[in-house]
Amino acid sequence: MSTITAPNNPSSAISVDVAEIQRIFELQVEHQFKVADSTFRERKAKIKRLKDAIIENRAALHQALHADFAKPPVESDIFDLYPAVSEAKHALTHLSKWMQPQKVGTPTGLAGSSSYIQYEPKGVVLIIAPWNVPINLTFGPLVGAVAAGNCAIIKPSEITPHTSALIAEIINNIFDENEVTVIQGGVETSTALLKLPFNHIFFTGSSHVGKIVMKAAAEHLTSVTLELGGKSPTIIDETANLNEAATKIVWSKYSNLGQTCIAPDYLIVHEKQKKRLIHLLIQKIKEMYGQTLQDREASSDLTRMVNPRNYDRVANMLGDAVEKGAKIELGGSTNAADRFIDTTILTNVNEEMTVMQEEIFGPLLPIITYKDRSEVIKIINNKPKPLALYVFSKQKSSREYIIKHTRAGTTCINDCTVHYTNPNLPFGGSNNSGIGKAHGFYSFEAFSNARSVLKQHTPFSAVQTMLPPYNNSVRKMVDLLLKWF
Repeated sequence: MSTITAPNNPSSAISVDVAEIQRIFELQVEHQFKVADSTFRERKAKIKRLKDAIIENRAALHQALHADFAKPPVESDIFDLYPAVSEAKHALTHLSKWMQPQKVGTPTGLAGSSSYIQYEPKGVVLIIAPWNVPINLTFGPLVGAVAAGNCAIIKPSEITPHTSALIAEIINNIFDENEVTVIQGGVETSTALLKLPFNHIFFTGSSHVGKIVMKAAAEHLTSVTLELGGKSPTIIDETANLNEAATKIVWSKYSNLGQTCIAPDYLIVHEKQKKRLIHLLIQKIKEMYGQTLQDREASSDLTRMVNPRNYDRVANMLGDAVEKGAKIELGGSTNAADRFIDTTILTNVNEEMTVMQEEIFGPLLPIITYKDRSEVIKIINNKPKPLALYVFSKQKSSREYIIKHTRAGTTCINDCTVHYTNPNLPFGGSNNSGIGKAHGFYSFEAFSNARSVLKQHTPFSAVQTMLPPYNNSVRKMVDLLLKWF
């Protein structure tokens, strides 16, 4: 496969051709059963081509991501390319097993029969990808869709036009449009796609848009996987290793300039640890990104806010916090011309501030303190269920208490974000932070129907002893069934 050059001037204002969308959708509907009949070897070959295409076009993908929001190449590899490649490698290793019938037990009352689950493709699916980690969250779900034997239409984000155009080129080089294709455009394109009766929709984005997607899906009783977000709390108790916690929090929070759905959103710190933790957080920020504001603004390791709209949203959030009494421990500087917001630590925050009400999705890190762990539970449970919850503690009982008394889509202990890269773990939110799970087998399952099959091996079954007329003999058999089986 030849490498592709990143587009120089992609258009983010692609016109919507509803007739063309309908044409491609109908092509895939017509072709879906042929794709569904594909063998393990055929699906494996497709996934391998996807994996190889990511690796072979690594430099072009770096270039496109940097053109869209100054994403550092190493960060692109860690957060975008590696998870997608890892997902493909995991599927290549386990796909044969996933496609096999899964035997399950059969009750004694059904003696003479056997049961199994056969995973079959849902059909024609829609993948709506986000802008913040577009390679990861386009190719990752696509691996699951292909592994399960589906046709797919991909709608990448118009907010990252260079990357979306390159994704379209890569996909078009691998697949025919009647199996997998990319349709670019803005909100109007998404709206037109959501009117179609897809068999499954995999959406990654905000909770607000997730509700729109789910409402549209309901019109066709289409199943959904919604990978959303929320305010992911990070608890640092009185036993935590602060140096370790500070290092991991800073890297997880400020990578991609905080534009990550599982970035630590706010810290809940034991009051005895607050002063020392803030000192260490500032120290780690300066070590990683620069000692001064000028150093950080010039750093090639800090991404920029993706567009003016998102810059304004976070800048206004910062202004609101300061106006209402928040203290800036570090950072606070902004540069609209460069869409730069400095790595910022905020204390003296309260629930009246937007920064404590909405997902930040930017480089602002609010810190609140607690005395008793019951306060921690109250703070977390007063908000919608988060996508991720982080706990830094050496004390097992403290960690177990927090997990038992809170609800979250995912949890990581004594680290941040790295749980996302384990393909054996289901990833996803709960309620406001998402519906359904992904990664590894869970992506394959999301794009499949678990079809139950019962096979009767004998001409006579126990059920036939309970057929009408319902005389005394039948009633005795039913009594035995209820009592013993």
